[in-house]
Amino acid sequence: MRRTIELSDSRCIHKVRMNRTLFRKLCELLVSEGGLNGTDDVGIDEMVMIFLVTIGHNVKNRILQQDFCRSGQTISKVFHKVLRSILRLHPILIPQPTPIPENSDDAKWKFFKGCLGALDGTHIKVRVRLEDQPRYRDRKGTVSMNVLGVCNSNLEFVYCLAGWEGSAHDGKVLRDALLRPNGLRVPKGTYYL
Repeated sequence: MRRTIELSDSRCIHKVRMNRTLFRKLCELLVSEGGLNGTDDVGIDEMVMIFLVTIGHNVKNRILQQDFCRSGQTISKVFHKVLRSILRLHPILIPQPTPIPENSDDAKWKFFKGCLGALDGTHIKVRVRLEDQPRYRDRKGTVSMNVLGVCNSNLEFVYCLAGWEGSAHDGKVLRDALLRPNGLRVPKGTYYL
């Protein structure tokens, strides 16, 4: 693990999907703002690396046990501990959309006063069990997942809802996003394109 972080940026990017400087900043942010703390056995760097390798490469617990010489229980606890810290960073990492002001001179957005940004659905190909494929088959016959993405005027994601079957209509996905307890919020007097 130490070789990955200390040897080169390219090795670090390959393993954790970010360079060494960014990795260090993420670790510091997770400690200072996310409340992450290491244990006697596992340090912050290793915890964050376990998390990033898991989500960046879709690596299973059994493989991580071998790579990090840790028990499956330790890997699981570490992953969930870092995940909770990442979720605490939500207000910092995900910007709150602000409406386009009346006096905007941005050529792209000046005609959309009060607009928070844009939303759209897309289909992403997925692999599912054979018996689930009819539900995930979209109108073009592809097995996919319907994903709703919402961006602010700076093209930064502010909301994403994944998991709906490809056969689900965009309106149904949007309705679900609006009705969820922590779902998409559209303040009165504003809108999304």
